[in-house]
Amino acid sequence: MFPRFIPRVIPRAILGATALLMSVSAALPVAANTTASAFPSIFSTRTTKSSNIAMFPKWGGALSRYFSERQLTDASCTSTLFNQCHLTEWKEFLTSLKGKGKLSQVKAVNAYMNRQRYFTDPRNYGVKDYWATPGQFFERNGDCEDYAIAKFMSLRALGFTNKEMRIVVLQDMNLRVGHAILVVNLNGQALVLDNQVRSVVRAETIRHYRPIYSINEHNWWLHRRG
Repeated sequence: MFPRFIPRVIPRAILGATALLMSVSAALPVAANTTASAFPSIFSTRTTKSSNIAMFPKWGGALSRYFSERQLTDASCTSTLFNQCHLTEWKEFLTSLKGKGKLSQVKAVNAYMNRQRYFTDPRNYGVKDYWATPGQFFERNGDCEDYAIAKFMSLRALGFTNKEMRIVVLQDMNLRVGHAILVVNLNGQALVLDNQVRSVVRAETIRHYRPIYSINEHNWWLHRRG
């Protein structure tokens, strides 16, 4: 049975993931929130940490494909397929941010990725839920988690650590849909990078998001209301 704070209107793909998370949550240590002092609370929730990210094959697949994109072939930047030329453009954008303050980098990456068009996974890939690499995102646009992944990878390339970032899967209580964002811990503040919001905002300014789980390359966290 789902806890009360997870509404029944969550889309099936996220609901299935939530059921899986709840089924294993009992096996996680009660006092596993060892990063609570390092990472600020996200939308007033408490978390239980696990290193078993194998539970998330879509995330693992996106990571695997991302690292293989280094072997892209040479082609024109006018090509409809993502290639070395497009990758170079992205790298040049990131290079332009080198040496700037972290907040400036966060804002620039958020704005850069939010220029992409929103496309649902069924329309884009013919499946209910697909986690794309930045390359696929630049080539085909994408939905909320694709924006979050591209932002995550961009900031990783700029030197941000896994400990500073989490992709957060949540419920938007206003729109009554599942959603995903990137949250960055900057100087003890949780900053939200969201394709639905033009600017980077502090997490405490948002009242209508209820996190289900968050994840980076090494760990994931089950969220419960505090």
